[in-house]
Amino acid sequence: MNLQDTVALMNSADYKERFKAEYYQLANRFKGLKKMLEEWDRGKLKFSPTCPRSTYNIQLNAMADYLAILEARAVMEDIELKEV
Repeated sequence: MNLQDTVALMNSADYKERFKAEYYQLANRFKGLKKMLEEWDRGKLKFSPTCPRSTYNIQLNAMADYLAILEARAVMEDIELKEV
């Protein structure tokens, strides 16, 4: 699911649908950042990052923690999330 696919969910009156949008958007951004860092490690990055690698690592870890929290809440709140 890409970010554009989450627009309808984000605009829903149902909080569970908005929750799903938040999760899918974060998962999408997490995967994008992870892919960028993997390309960086392989020397295949097509641009020069302005931040040190450690900053990106902190961001990726925070995003992973946030995803884990959302996944736990989804179980508690009976919200079914699709694999992303």
